[in-house]
Amino acid sequence: MSKMRPAIGLLQACEKIQQGQLKVDDYLAECVERADQVESELKAFTVRASLKELCQRSGLGPLMGIPVAVKDIIATKDFVTTNGSPIYKNFVPSEDAEIIRKIRNLGGVIFGKTVTTEFAWRHAGATSNPWNSAHTPGGSSSGSAAAVASGIVPLSLGSQTAGSIIRPASYCGVVGYKASFGAVPRTGAHPVSDSLDHIGFFTRTVADARYAFNLLRNTDINEKDAIVIPEILSKPLSEELSNHQPRIAYLKTPFDELLSQEQIKTVNHAATLLKKSGAHIEEMTLPQIYWDGIEALAVLMACEAALVHEKHLEQFPELLGFDIKELIEKGRSHSMEDYLQAKDLQANLRLAISQYFKNFDAILAAPATGEAPKGLSFTGNPIFCSLWTFIGTPAIALPVHQSSNGLPLGIQLIGNYREDEKLLNIAEFAETCFKDER
Repeated sequence: MSKMRPAIGLLQACEKIQQGQLKVDDYLAECVERADQVESELKAFTVRASLKELCQRSGLGPLMGIPVAVKDIIATKDFVTTNGSPIYKNFVPSEDAEIIRKIRNLGGVIFGKTVTTEFAWRHAGATSNPWNSAHTPGGSSSGSAAAVASGIVPLSLGSQTAGSIIRPASYCGVVGYKASFGAVPRTGAHPVSDSLDHIGFFTRTVADARYAFNLLRNTDINEKDAIVIPEILSKPLSEELSNHQPRIAYLKTPFDELLSQEQIKTVNHAATLLKKSGAHIEEMTLPQIYWDGIEALAVLMACEAALVHEKHLEQFPELLGFDIKELIEKGRSHSMEDYLQAKDLQANLRLAISQYFKNFDAILAAPATGEAPKGLSFTGNPIFCSLWTFIGTPAIALPVHQSSNGLPLGIQLIGNYREDEKLLNIAEFAETCFKDER
């Protein structure tokens, strides 16, 4: 790859192409060459378009010539969409998912489908971590995180039902953004749990994530649970925060004993850097009822997954993995009362969390227990992401530096529900604070 230019981010690629400084065919050829060089070991993709197909399918618009990698639970009419399962190994959808239609209408091109765990649940795929192939890239959006981290594409789509965007982004050293629940189209993505599923983005910078969101967000209410977040503007923090310094809560959790010493040091170091840049940092704890939300998330996920996979279990029991069967069994063991109580807690906490954001502009937390675990069979513990997925608040993973093993370590920032603009502006401020650490 020595003869190739360094991989560029989404905004930079868009600007160069729009200004005629970079030819679409040349850029796509570079992306294909990168994939050819690393894919035999990385294994980020289940299927890729040829260079000829990419060039032919590129259209006009703000994403002209931009290759997008797509998690293989999101329907694409010109690619097999396997959902990570042998049940769908030859399934080609008759139409695109809504977010894929948006990408194509904006001139973007689908580079390929990325490896996911089985039905975006636990059973891991073949993808390795771009920083060290002996380690997991995380899951379930394994291939999507790895494809951006390795420089193949500047943008990929993932999904999160517990921790499947934030955690792999942290393990792979890229930005992972999960907007407020319902802000990004989900129609055409195979569900895990309708009450929890988010579609989100992997990019190289916060500005790239903002750009992707602005282009691909919901702009009307035409699907269940959809909300419309207005276009997110990049603002100086003095304007965003009405001239006060950023107030950031450093979250302490009941699960902090699971954190590695390096992960603890990373969050502490991030807090120090933010403080040096003018932020006010204050430790925060949450009442136990919030942490009860993690158990409630498990109830919602299991109950809804049991319905989603009812026909799969009836028709293809031999093709379902142990983890999915176990999830179905757990779902069937819960009562209607269990489910309704979990839904009620979710709604109540989504409203109640706003009281904390009267005193803080964002919450700083660990995105995972530490560096990416060794081995490819376990994609990591999502417990530090799960509460925010349950509540539906926006969250973003930012890389900070590397572990002693040379693997990425980062943080996550969490914002109030529907206050995505404030979160991304604070994240961009944080990104600037961390720029010399990598």
